[in-house]
Amino acid sequence: MRHKNQLIVGLDIGTTKICAIVGEIKEEGNIDIIGVGCHPAYGIRKGVVINVEDTVNTIKRAVEEAEEMAGCEIRSVYASISGTHIQSINSQGVIALKHREVTKGDIKKVMEMAKTISLPPETEIIDVLPQEFIVDDHAGIKDPIGVAGVRLEVRVHVITASVSCIQTLMKCIQRAGLDVIDIILQPLAASEAVLTKEEKELGVGLIDFGGGTTDLIIFVNDSIRYITLLGLGGNNITNDIAFGLRTSISEAEEIKLKHGLASIALLEKDEEIEVPAVGDHKVRWVPKSLLVKIIQARVREIFSLLEQEWIKAELVKDVLAGGVVITGGSSLLPGLVEEAEQVFDLPSRIGYPQGVGGLDIIRNPIYATGVGLVKYGLKSQRPLFRQKGGLLSRFVTGIGNWFKKAF
Repeated sequence: MRHKNQLIVGLDIGTTKICAIVGEIKEEGNIDIIGVGCHPAYGIRKGVVINVEDTVNTIKRAVEEAEEMAGCEIRSVYASISGTHIQSINSQGVIALKHREVTKGDIKKVMEMAKTISLPPETEIIDVLPQEFIVDDHAGIKDPIGVAGVRLEVRVHVITASVSCIQTLMKCIQRAGLDVIDIILQPLAASEAVLTKEEKELGVGLIDFGGGTTDLIIFVNDSIRYITLLGLGGNNITNDIAFGLRTSISEAEEIKLKHGLASIALLEKDEEIEVPAVGDHKVRWVPKSLLVKIIQARVREIFSLLEQEWIKAELVKDVLAGGVVITGGSSLLPGLVEEAEQVFDLPSRIGYPQGVGGLDIIRNPIYATGVGLVKYGLKSQRPLFRQKGGLLSRFVTGIGNWFKKAF
């Protein structure tokens, strides 16, 4: 049994799967993945828990499998959160310095000012991510401590979420017998695993293409400029196939995995594929081109909606010199990169987890968020100026123990 202080566990709670990833910290400060547990998710829709019991049971199964593989006992995790209830907005705060140097107290005060925004009912801030500090007319400062001036300004990216959704997620994790160290936004966790520092500096858009949601996070100058979560994903492609080919959801998923292409340009031969009918054992044969057109239409819709989000955020493609990186469970659909380059007119690639050793099984985009959570935990001494919102800090440090007693 490994010593618990040597381990970091990421718990990726997605719409289609729940994965537990165990990382072991090495003496040189690197990390090896030594355990993986992954089970189909039941009770979650578009990133939101709709059935507590099913979600708790799936978390337990995933954790038990990871424990067995890693030879350890898991008691605390870094967990992911997603869903269309999550929103983000750019904000800023300003304070006077009066011709003196910036202190840690000034940083805290100006960050609090940036959090003073109007929020919808039942919504709270869960994270505040600084983009840059400005002292007088000097912009682009990452660490302003010691810089003298008259005025200190900070530009931040504020992430908000539904109170009830977070409460339910926390309850599920606690009822599975786990303590929550921190909850991290899913695309932010995935970015830890698949993006390089150079890409974040140059400007890059990360698309986390999941089963129930497709998340977009944009980095410019190594700072987050925009985040959006779209309530469409791989499950919508499967549903389209089931409707268009008149077959069951389970058969449609199998057909997608076996024959699916996201780009008609990759179809070398228009052969016929077998499609089981609903309710009996009869089968039909349809052109593969029909399947590809169904998939391509939905993929283009999702990418086009994301492009509209860029426009809404007033971000031009010129700032994304690092192009587009696609990761997540639905990213391995052949032709997805070609469609992304067609829609976005930017270089694109698939994002595989990197920067960790250990098990080869995790070299797969489906584990990007889980691996990212582990890497996030490794550098859990967060940047000095990052602040959590009130909700998570209260839940993670206090109410977690109450959940154990109450449920």
